[in-house]
Amino acid sequence: MQKKLFIISVGGSLINPGQIDTEFLTAFKKLVLKQAQKGNRFILITGGGKLCRDFQTGLKAVAKPSSVDLDWLGIATTWLHADLVRLMFGKFVHPAIVKNPNKKVKFTEHILVAGGWMPGRSTDDDAVRLAKIYGAEMVINLSNIDYVYDKDPNKYKDAKKITKISWAEFKKIVGNKWDPGENAPFDPTAATLASKLKLKVIIADGHNLKNLQNILDGEPFIGTTIQ
Repeated sequence: MQKKLFIISVGGSLINPGQIDTEFLTAFKKLVLKQAQKGNRFILITGGGKLCRDFQTGLKAVAKPSSVDLDWLGIATTWLHADLVRLMFGKFVHPAIVKNPNKKVKFTEHILVAGGWMPGRSTDDDAVRLAKIYGAEMVINLSNIDYVYDKDPNKYKDAKKITKISWAEFKKIVGNKWDPGENAPFDPTAATLASKLKLKVIIADGHNLKNLQNILDGEPFIGTTIQ
């Protein structure tokens, strides 16, 4: 069986929905190491999630920060989550987190962990850039949603789930501009780059790790495929 490199974007809402979700992290670690035993390798990109928003909200309450200041603060929270994930994998992970997705790191370990990069860019964008530089054909985006919908399911009861969609149609839903803190299923700026690269992106609920196992094994899964 051919060994694979998987690029997985792990939403901050999975790592730290308000406090560190040790149950999720324990199960996720077990799954990744099981795959690593087969010879597969992983690049994991961590988001900031609620911790990012809490820090940004706190700063805005006591100062008048610029959008760049807020971005850097948010990026720092992704690095904190990245170090948490890096340290939990011990000897199986590269000893430094990636902070620039355009710079290829030669790693011999099974796992490489990355955080945010620069203001104006999301971790979705980082994942796409890492896929490009390492020659991966797919990004798995894990968050707290099971599918992309044609409109916000929290606002519209008639929102319909989408299992497969083209990048052109996806961009009609999310638009072309990304705003920090925005809760889109995939950053529109990253979508533009992914479209140019003809990259496949799978959006899935990270809480369902049996489903993630299916994705990694090429089995039928619950989620949205964009390509």
